[in-house]
Amino acid sequence: MSRPQPRLWAFALFGGLLSAAGLPLYIHAPKFYVDAYGVSLGALGAVLFGLRLLDFVQDPLLGRLSDAVSDRRGAAVALALVAIGGAMVGLFAVTPPIAPIWWFAAMLTLVFSAFSFLTITFYAQGVTTAARLPGSGHLLLARWREAGALVGVCIAAVAPVALAFTGAPFAAFAVLFAACALLAGLAMQGEWTGRVGVGQGPGFLTVLGDPLARRLLLIALLNAAPVAVSSTVFLFFVESRLGAPGAEGPLLLLFFAAAAASAPVWSRLAERYGPKPVLLSAMVLAIISFGGALTLGTGDVWLFALICLASGATVGADLTLLPALFATRMGRIAPDAAQGFGLWSFVSKAALAVAAVILLPALEAAGFKAGTVNSEEALWVLTWFYAGLPCLLKLVAIGLLAATDLKEL
Repeated sequence: MSRPQPRLWAFALFGGLLSAAGLPLYIHAPKFYVDAYGVSLGALGAVLFGLRLLDFVQDPLLGRLSDAVSDRRGAAVALALVAIGGAMVGLFAVTPPIAPIWWFAAMLTLVFSAFSFLTITFYAQGVTTAARLPGSGHLLLARWREAGALVGVCIAAVAPVALAFTGAPFAAFAVLFAACALLAGLAMQGEWTGRVGVGQGPGFLTVLGDPLARRLLLIALLNAAPVAVSSTVFLFFVESRLGAPGAEGPLLLLFFAAAAASAPVWSRLAERYGPKPVLLSAMVLAIISFGGALTLGTGDVWLFALICLASGATVGADLTLLPALFATRMGRIAPDAAQGFGLWSFVSKAALAVAAVILLPALEAAGFKAGTVNSEEALWVLTWFYAGLPCLLKLVAIGLLAATDLKEL
């Protein structure tokens, strides 16, 4: 008996849940622990850096674990959903029973680990599911999955403000997140499939030994680097270069909303004209739009909002088409795909870690200090890091993609 068609709306819901979990890890949690418990920024920074190292080192191992339980994915996902929901409640809605910094570290370790396992397993499942879809299955699935993920980011971005009426917005967010985790898990029931009885898919060497897979991983690294660089200094750019503290939230929401709205459009264009020319076009447009930030100065908030709108729309192509290309290749060389997406996740997080380690000390060495009046030289270094360096990195990614033959996909 043939399996029923996949419920694409369930993939969108699950993608939204995962992306909603990502934002609090990097934005909400540190500020909450500073405000609520007086934890120092230095201590939080040290913990986050250590967890970031743990996170991107463990991703390939979590890929192996996901492959090992490929015939029991439903149960493994259910356990991970319980872990991430419970840890989110512990992080935001439970008064720390131990020193707040250690409770912060323990809860975030659980959230990071469960988040990574769920993300790897979810994208690996997409390889199997796309084979059951008509036409360009990977592009169709990516359209739903990434649009849902971007909507989840938008919701998470405004949740603390929208839930302010509760008196404990972060606690309310955590409880709602746990409830959504249950809902997403129920929606995906029956969608988790693996190669029953195999137990472990192809290893890392299979993926890394494939020239096209290696090339796609390198393109992903180079293409993730511009976003990692600009994300690392975004708050400083808005506060110090634009002179607009407090505008960060609306600008982030505008960026991600544009990405969410554009993702289905890029996917449909790729189905019609092919993913490579469409992705290259979006990457060129990203440089044209984002490069405008190099000319901005104090008070240019509305101009920057237009840049966020335009550049966010181009990011929708990156988030939709690149994973679809990689998933298509995994469908040929590593059908379970979990270890492949473990490497994919490793590459993405490595870019963010390296950007943070290099850029923040470099900014400090250039004389930049957050929250104070800075010299024009320091502000120019900040602007160059935020807009100039990402455009150069994007150019390298464009060159590599243009030279890559995707006919083997």
